[in-house]
Amino acid sequence: MVDSRFVSNRPRLLLAAATAVAAVATAGSLYLSLGLGLTPCRLCWYQRILMYPLVVVLGVAAVERRPSVVRTALPLAVPGAAIAAYHSWLQVSQTTCGIGAISCAQIQYRVLGLTVPNLSLVAFVLVTGLVVAAVRASGSQF
Repeated sequence: MVDSRFVSNRPRLLLAAATAVAAVATAGSLYLSLGLGLTPCRLCWYQRILMYPLVVVLGVAAVERRPSVVRTALPLAVPGAAIAAYHSWLQVSQTTCGIGAISCAQIQYRVLGLTVPNLSLVAFVLVTGLVVAAVRASGSQF
């Protein structure tokens, strides 16, 4: 038998998990630039601009049990995923980007075989999936 407290807390747990993913992505990007001294390219900056606010937006939503955050979170996460996917494609195809001083196709660092844009894509997709799951678990509509 499923505990009713778990069912009622499920949206909150999913939003907390999305917050954790966004926080790890944010901390990771800061470590890469401030800790390792890597210079972010223009597309990296766009992804950061879309990821950083998700930590606060999702964190507040988790605390306040507010699955309606989907209206704020998805407009940040979905374009972030699109930019990260495009950035990953540039690296795979080795197409020169030409935006900014650092080429977006240049691979500066890998973690477990994944490039930084690949990790960003994973984070944005996870955040999107967790937010959508939280909305569905709450019984709310989009």
